[in-house]
Amino acid sequence: MLGIVGTVPDESFPMTWGRIHLEDDAIVIKGIRVPVNRGTPALMGAALMAGKVLGQTDIKGFLVGDIGRGQGSRTLYQDLTQTLPHMELKSLVFHYLQPDVDWHNRVMFAVEAMENRPILIADAGFMYAAKMSGQAGAYDLFTPDVGELAFLADETAPHPFYTRGFILHHDNQVPDLISRAQEHGNAAQHLMVKGSTDYVVCNGKILDHISQPCAEAMEAMGGTGDTLTGIVCILLEAGFSIPTAAKIAAVTNRLAGIYACPTPASQVMEIIRQIPRALAQTLEDLGICPRDPKKDAHVEAKIF
Repeated sequence: MLGIVGTVPDESFPMTWGRIHLEDDAIVIKGIRVPVNRGTPALMGAALMAGKVLGQTDIKGFLVGDIGRGQGSRTLYQDLTQTLPHMELKSLVFHYLQPDVDWHNRVMFAVEAMENRPILIADAGFMYAAKMSGQAGAYDLFTPDVGELAFLADETAPHPFYTRGFILHHDNQVPDLISRAQEHGNAAQHLMVKGSTDYVVCNGKILDHISQPCAEAMEAMGGTGDTLTGIVCILLEAGFSIPTAAKIAAVTNRLAGIYACPTPASQVMEIIRQIPRALAQTLEDLGICPRDPKKDAHVEAKIF
């Protein structure tokens, strides 16, 4: 089972965990509806829609309300330390949470106490906490955008706010940022760098970069990076290797954008609705059966 951990921008939203499903334009968890616009709900929606193609719709969500003050995140951190050791999860993605090094480390102890260690994916705030704690290398995959990658690449910055200016100006030098993050131990084993060009990285080596197809309006839309992370998570749950899942997800997210014909005013749910069609097409183009992916070098050879 895939677990997705994150927050919603509503202080009144209670700490809730359980199986999730998509109903109209909302995530439903324990009977509570959460609108899909961006952030963790968008990631969940993308994973659920991609899961329809892959036969992977059993997803557990862990959500709490937090508007940036951190109280909700700390409640969720505490709950995870108590519940994770008793859970069976194949993959676990941490998304929007207020960075807190102490609580991050407690959660990592809880993960190590699980009977079977899941594939660990971090994005957004939890990725910051992983880097700040010095434990980035314990993760299987980070999914940063270029700005987040700049923070990972700055070995002296204790917080994203303090990322040095000369590094932030490296927007067109993503390979350099990847190398810096790897050199200083601030990268996961794999990176999927999200942007106008997406990069698939393993142990500091760029395996591939994807810039086509291109729906330029997606650059102005909030949530499209979240959908990309959601697609890659469910592909990992289906058994694809991390590099293969990242490549398929990058192409699928872009193709969903093409199918949605977005404008700068479009909402991310318009992209999410197109994910099943886009994923099915991407897998067909690669000659991969969606319900029975080959989990060996044969599939990877088709992609890289």
